[in-house]
Amino acid sequence: MFDHVIHGVTVVDGTGRAAFVADVAVRDGRIAGIGDLDGDSRGREDGTGLILAPGFVDPHTHYDAQLFWDPYATPSLNHGVTTVAAGNCGFTLAPLHPDRPEDADYTRRMMSKVEGMSLVALEEGAPWTWHGFGEYLDALEGRIAVNAGFMVGHCALRRYVMGADAVGGQPTEAQLDAMLRLFHEAMDAGAWGLSTTQSSTHSDGDGRPVASRHARPAELLALAAAVGEHEGTQIEAITAGCLDQFSDAEIDLLADMSAAAGRPLNWNVLTIDAAVPERVPRQLYASERARKAGGRVVALTMPILTPMNMSLGTFCALNLIPGWGPVLGLPVPERIARLRDPQVRAEMLRRADSREAGVFRRLADFARYVIGDTYSDANEGLAGRVVGDIAAERGQDPFGCLVEICAADGLRTVLWPMPTDNDPASWALRAETWRHEDVLLGGSDAGAHLDRMCGAPYTTRFLGDCLRGRRLAGIEQAVKMLTDDPARLFGLRERGRIEVGYHADLVLFDPERIDAGQATLVHDLPGDSPRLDARAIGVRAVWVNGVEAIRDDVVSGAVPGRVLRSGRDTRTVATR
Repeated sequence: MFDHVIHGVTVVDGTGRAAFVADVAVRDGRIAGIGDLDGDSRGREDGTGLILAPGFVDPHTHYDAQLFWDPYATPSLNHGVTTVAAGNCGFTLAPLHPDRPEDADYTRRMMSKVEGMSLVALEEGAPWTWHGFGEYLDALEGRIAVNAGFMVGHCALRRYVMGADAVGGQPTEAQLDAMLRLFHEAMDAGAWGLSTTQSSTHSDGDGRPVASRHARPAELLALAAAVGEHEGTQIEAITAGCLDQFSDAEIDLLADMSAAAGRPLNWNVLTIDAAVPERVPRQLYASERARKAGGRVVALTMPILTPMNMSLGTFCALNLIPGWGPVLGLPVPERIARLRDPQVRAEMLRRADSREAGVFRRLADFARYVIGDTYSDANEGLAGRVVGDIAAERGQDPFGCLVEICAADGLRTVLWPMPTDNDPASWALRAETWRHEDVLLGGSDAGAHLDRMCGAPYTTRFLGDCLRGRRLAGIEQAVKMLTDDPARLFGLRERGRIEVGYHADLVLFDPERIDAGQATLVHDLPGDSPRLDARAIGVRAVWVNGVEAIRDDVVSGAVPGRVLRSGRDTRTVATR
């Protein structure tokens, strides 16, 4: 007897082959039959006119903490994501040194600063009862609704072994040996591999460069070689050049790390903009260099434009523009006074438009900002309006106008920059880049930057665009890009396809409606902290390991997800 049968559904199986109509049956968490099926079933439904796809795999999330208070990894699960890769960018909640309870507080403050997580939610929503990485994984086992795999973060490894010296210091030979032993323990417990960051934008809760930024190449290569000693593993790495264009040294480092491990290395995120045509070939040169060295470097890129709100009052991407951090870090009254100084604004604009600003130059066209939420009578009626239009009415320059609007709100005004790369040429370049063998869709950052952006719905929004919008990819190829491609990169065992014997991670959706709603601010985190959320449109149901987890955008209450451990749940993906 089958547990559930979906009759007459259009199957897009993840392999890229043409869609076909069939019955699909599930039994004991696996796909038990595909075709014209007879036999009894405990549950059945009509799939006529609907598409059944494998569950989507999100290769870059930060659900490490959220899964403790939200086992459904919302909104990712609502949008068909059944497997998430977490522990990215060098940041994990484990291991924690058992003799230094203050390390947990340091980690919470670091995660709050660098990944935009609510500090109150981190303090109140997670138990913080673990020390070893395996204990952290065990704390999640049996209580999550998605499948989740976790990298082990370089910053946590350094902190555990070196204490406060992890920031600014270099490990002794004995400390490096201890770090490697700790890393092997995490890998033996099921960590997927190593994640690390060298990005200049990553600072801890004290405003200092995070621990892994102080690591020299010898340390990184030693850890990379250790990755290769374990089955089903990989590397995820971030450098400063990920945001714009790699330096020669960064290209060499990424290639050498992958070659040392004999494992794929992925990085985040490839920004595609026809106005900067040299960026894509420069970034993908890292992949070419890696292949020559015996490695493989894979770029993640988003298939949608993810709106990100800004504010002059709280930390956001504007703080990362060269020269802006010191001004935007001042107490609010002093910050307002400095921002109102024409000479200060002129210098800020000069720095924002300079080459050193890199990809952040995209944020400097303030005439194209849209005013979001406002908080004063002076700004009544401005929500939804474009700053350039308001500035023209007032006879002000756009940045000066924006500053006055924000100052009236005590800098609480929400700002939405309109994307500069929403032109036909940029979309054509994206479609071309997606076809590269070392480019993978992803980079949602789901679980992080919660009140600033909502990248989790990229799956449904992309499918809607492919079916009814720009149609840059056919539905069969689009589904493959969201399912089998990331599953193969991570070496997931029996996931990513609709195939008899595979785990029954499935998404049933209406091709006429599939989409994502607008992001809205909700207060549903521990401590009533805010985050952006977006509802799924046209998703009929989501199954994880054969158990219904979502029905019509509502969670079922079941927690059928699994902690996916390297070796057991992943196989080695060779680079040679």
